[in-house]
Amino acid sequence: MSIDLDKPRYDQSTYTGRAKHFLQLTNPLNVLASDKELDEAKNIVTEFRKSRKMPPGYDEEKLWRTKYLYDSAFHPDTGEKMFAIGRMSAQAPMNTIITGCMITFYKTTAATVFWQWVNQTFNAVVNYTNRSGDAPLSKSQLLASYCAACGGALGTALYLNNKVKNMKPIYARLVPFAAVCGANFINIPMMRSNELMNGTPLFTPDGQRLGDSKRAAAVGIGLVCVSRVLMAVPGMTLTPMVTNYATRRGMFCRYPLAVIPFQLFLVGLCVTFATPLCCALFEQRAAIGVNSLEEDLQEQAQKKFPKVKEFYFNKGL
Repeated sequence: MSIDLDKPRYDQSTYTGRAKHFLQLTNPLNVLASDKELDEAKNIVTEFRKSRKMPPGYDEEKLWRTKYLYDSAFHPDTGEKMFAIGRMSAQAPMNTIITGCMITFYKTTAATVFWQWVNQTFNAVVNYTNRSGDAPLSKSQLLASYCAACGGALGTALYLNNKVKNMKPIYARLVPFAAVCGANFINIPMMRSNELMNGTPLFTPDGQRLGDSKRAAAVGIGLVCVSRVLMAVPGMTLTPMVTNYATRRGMFCRYPLAVIPFQLFLVGLCVTFATPLCCALFEQRAAIGVNSLEEDLQEQAQKKFPKVKEFYFNKGL
């Protein structure tokens, strides 16, 4: 068979190919699959990789659907089944609810603290679930990272809330977005601090492991921070702006509570498309040049793989 399940179906060197790839990978329907369906998908993919024979009752299209279902639920480095709400396929439904609540209930300190805490707890789960590498993170490291991530986010949100008290309503509506932006640059590095301390695995183009690089980890985490902030832009900026405009036009005078489903619909629409399209900004299998690596890894590369100029690593999502 000419089907290679070790690589994505679509060309990852183009944005269009990556967008098609992530639209299937982050499909919210994937999160509804039962454990039985996921285990069956894993068995089908594993068996095909060994035998290279099409399973009975399958064609190429069905095999790729099964592969994307498998990829949506199992970690690419460890192979373990990921926590359901931490999967990228859970981003749209979870973020719709959380973001909708953050931009609806933002007027009191208590509401701001509660929803920012919920959001950062969710983000911490997502960041840990989609980390790069196969090294385990100790419970103490995990707890310290979580506390730092939540503390940073809450501090940012409360500080901004205090600053916009006497400003126009639209600025207050945008506080949750600003807090999320600041918090992402704290939460993601903290929840993936193990990679920054110990490095992320590097591989040659044909899959041979060179070692673990801290510099590659820093590059990968930086790219993820950028894509996550951009992922939040449509839902957390366009939605408040449209809502603010609709409120001034008197759309919610007769039914004030209608603003809640209105905002949830807009957020859901934005998040469903922003998640795959922003994941696609950078290749998940990122490359780093030999000259950009740590000196000891450069020496190892010269000895083991003298002809290889670039090494690859999973940057995470």
